[in-house]
Amino acid sequence: MSAAGESGRTQQTRARAQDLEQAAERATDPQERQRLKDQARRLKEQSEHAGGTRTPDTDPTVSSHR
Repeated sequence: MSAAGESGRTQQTRARAQDLEQAAERATDPQERQRLKDQARRLKEQSEHAGGTRTPDTDPTVSSHR
């Protein structure tokens, strides 16, 4: 897959997570609210993993010594 396609997919996933968070805020049923929040959290984690949003400062696999 191309980098542009990967980036677009990551952006779509993040946008979907944001939509779910907003829906959770509007939900009146506590169980539905929690379900939406959990789904948004999973999508955010998935997009962070796929998009490589970690910086060298926060990534334990990257050495800060050069």
